[in-house]
Amino acid sequence: MCTTINARSSQRSCSRADDFHVVEYPDTFELERPVTESGLSNATKPDMLRIRHACHAMIYALDDTLLWGKFPHRAAIMMQMRFDGCFGFPGGLVDAGESLEEGLNRELHEEIGLDVDKFKLMKKDHLVSSHMAKKKLYLHFYAKEITMQEFRTLERNVQSAAEYGTEVLGSVRVPLYTMDKNQRGLPLFLRNKFAGNARQQLLYGLEKLGILSEEEITKAVENSDVYDTVNQK
Repeated sequence: MCTTINARSSQRSCSRADDFHVVEYPDTFELERPVTESGLSNATKPDMLRIRHACHAMIYALDDTLLWGKFPHRAAIMMQMRFDGCFGFPGGLVDAGESLEEGLNRELHEEIGLDVDKFKLMKKDHLVSSHMAKKKLYLHFYAKEITMQEFRTLERNVQSAAEYGTEVLGSVRVPLYTMDKNQRGLPLFLRNKFAGNARQQLLYGLEKLGILSEEEITKAVENSDVYDTVNQK
């Protein structure tokens, strides 16, 4: 069953998360079972859309350094510029015959060159699952902490990944600080176009992992929403 997480603080921070409906982690799932507007169905009508599952991961490293001795980095979080011009997390659709984690690790190796023998993501790394009803798509979000040295090595390896230059156009770090006028930094970054519900996943992960507080996230979202108004004055 899907439930909208209006009561959760992460959802309050995601003011644009109209399609962010949390679902339970599926211990078993089917890629070929059709889904209807009212939920899962055993029907086999050819015009019905099939269930799709996609897995993405937030690879991050805690960072207690300051930018210019003033703005705390908090953490290095890897996102990527996709082929469609949107920002997103590495990952993708799970293929038939794969488990969620098998599909995720395959995608991470293809997109960012992650050493899945050393950094294999498992069920314990799962943060949240959500359902995008309009697309009949289930999205499963994971997080993996590595060291800053490992993070820098991964950044260098991205350009050697199989899908670099095609599906992935480059990796970026998320600025987690807020700069002058409470606008630049994270508030401005949040005004980018994001794939699916990657924006909501980012905010959810930041709070769930304790990287930013609910108050900091809420303020960043509010400052992002009023950016144009403030800068036109």
